[in-house]
Amino acid sequence: MSIKDKLNSTVASRDLLQHPFYQAWSAGTLPLEDLQTYAREYGAFIELLPRAWESLEDADTAQEEKEHAGLWSNFASALGTPVTGSPQVANVAQLISTASRLFKHPASAAGALYAFEVQQPATAASKLHGLRAHYKLPPSVEPYFELHSHNEHEAARLLKRIESMSAEDRLRSAQACAEMADALWNALSGIYAEERMTAC
Repeated sequence: MSIKDKLNSTVASRDLLQHPFYQAWSAGTLPLEDLQTYAREYGAFIELLPRAWESLEDADTAQEEKEHAGLWSNFASALGTPVTGSPQVANVAQLISTASRLFKHPASAAGALYAFEVQQPATAASKLHGLRAHYKLPPSVEPYFELHSHNEHEAARLLKRIESMSAEDRLRSAQACAEMADALWNALSGIYAEERMTAC
């Protein structure tokens, strides 16, 4: 199995579009409070992404990601909530811890980023459609998702880099991809469960 097939198979097993949180968002059944929690908590992960690109010595993309974090902040503000640097949902805090560790080494940073970036065009497009179809919110909720719904080049760049690594580093990337795919899935589960518990 090629490294591309291995990575994509790993990600497919944790396809975020199949998560109940995104399914509810797409259907318009996700309460506004859930969107607020997501924007507030998940923003801490978005703000970490520049570190991974810095580990890969890609200063231009790192700078782009810093600008994209500003778009996320606008998304949160439009929902009436700030981005918190210290997530309160345990699974999101675990995502931040996992990402912070994996983003320190180039091989693990590439694999971890791939788990996120290869899914982002599809998830961004789905979330953008859901926002437009079901939620009456200010236009400032859209730019982050609009931008990333066409952003396939970052995953392609990461894959090319991983393919050029030594066998040892490709293995490290694949392990990081699996770990990040699980952490991303679990973060959504934590946010979804948190809101269900709060409502009880």
